[in-house]
Amino acid sequence: MTTTPDPPRRRSLDDGVSEAFVELWSQRRPCVLVTPRRDGSPHAVPVGVTVDVAGRTARVICRGGSQKARNVVAAGPAGARVTVTVVDGRTWSTLEGVAVVRDEPEVIADAERRYAAEYKQPRENPERVVLQIAVDRVLGNV
Repeated sequence: MTTTPDPPRRRSLDDGVSEAFVELWSQRRPCVLVTPRRDGSPHAVPVGVTVDVAGRTARVICRGGSQKARNVVAAGPAGARVTVTVVDGRTWSTLEGVAVVRDEPEVIADAERRYAAEYKQPRENPERVVLQIAVDRVLGNV
């Protein structure tokens, strides 16, 4: 008898998350951000991500002229549907949501503080912006 594996769990951050989920997303490890190009094809790039579970928000700091930031801006003021994934061996989690580019100094400073706490102090970058992702779906096995 053949069995099919269970599909990945789809839930929101409002459903609650496990300690393993929090640990996975709070450790220093590369993640993959996928944004839509103008032609609809996916643009995937390694990034550092910080996740605010209570605020249902993920953040990526980057240069305003980067392709990922340009892809989000090109989607318009409502933002772009994106995913960000972290993998550790067989353990994985994907966050889905709508990203917008934020360039307010206080938003950038907050994102830099969060990044420094999880990764390392980011280098100075006067062109820095924040891709702020309103997470509305969580997939994975944690």
